[in-house]
Amino acid sequence: MRIGPYQLDNNLILAPMAGVTDKPYRQLCRRLGAGMTVSEMISSNTALWGSRKTVHRLDFDGEPGPVAVQLVGSDPAAMAAAAQANADNGAQIIDINMGCPAKKICKTDAGSALLRNEKLVGEILRAVVAAVDVPVTLKIRTGWDSANRNGERIARIAEQEGISALAVHGRTRACGFGGEAEHDTIGRIKLAISIPVIANGDIDSPEKALQILRSTGVDGLMIGRAALGQPWIFREVAHYIETGERLAPPKPDQVSKLLCEHLQNIYSFYGEHQGVRIARKHIAWYSKRHPGSVSFRNRINTTDSADEQILLVRQFFVQPGIERGMAA
Repeated sequence: MRIGPYQLDNNLILAPMAGVTDKPYRQLCRRLGAGMTVSEMISSNTALWGSRKTVHRLDFDGEPGPVAVQLVGSDPAAMAAAAQANADNGAQIIDINMGCPAKKICKTDAGSALLRNEKLVGEILRAVVAAVDVPVTLKIRTGWDSANRNGERIARIAEQEGISALAVHGRTRACGFGGEAEHDTIGRIKLAISIPVIANGDIDSPEKALQILRSTGVDGLMIGRAALGQPWIFREVAHYIETGERLAPPKPDQVSKLLCEHLQNIYSFYGEHQGVRIARKHIAWYSKRHPGSVSFRNRINTTDSADEQILLVRQFFVQPGIERGMAA
């Protein structure tokens, strides 16, 4: 799959997720088979860029390319300025968020709220594309609600304004993350435009990935929630698409080693104090499918020590019965 001048290693992309797709997680997913990753969303309000949170989100040093940065906002001029600043900072692809359903984003008329204003959508896309010399991509939902599914019209606007690729989450804003994703709608959007289209939503297994790829005719797949606690899903999907065969799931000792490496990178990136707190949710995701995970998470959430977190993780993944839980 190609986005502008960039030929991706494959057509599997890690979805941008606020509070999740930080630098350590992006690097891990690339190592485990993602063809591209996208940063957490960054506000177009550059006055906020001095915060510790945004400083971390703007750190792309050492990442494999192409480096894709997602911006959120509703003012064309501000979005253009933010895009230019990020391109100057090393971003190789600028992604525009018009899919986030969060109330705090929508109440500022950003994210998926923009789908209600097609004129403004065009103005934002036009301004950002004109401001940078790198490819600009767009992520949307199928519409604001069931009575206003305008994904196809938004897609045509995107193509007209020079967007290089379009990712579509197969739900309306009103759906949130409930119900089944509308992959048939994504298929119709793919037929409506000629730029690459990436399907997102409910891609939670290699079999589902291949089925969606074939039924919609899309160019790529974007995986988000299904990668939480199992970042190896990208290599599993890639292998299944290529061979039709399932890879064996990682063994407990392999998961333990991988998780500990992930945690060490989190501590290094954020420092121990903040890193231990950020690590808790990742540990919960890695462990939730396994026996004894509830009491394990309670212990994890009461320690402020990186060394103790690592020790508890190693102990958890060698407990009796863990292999059976992973096979399930």
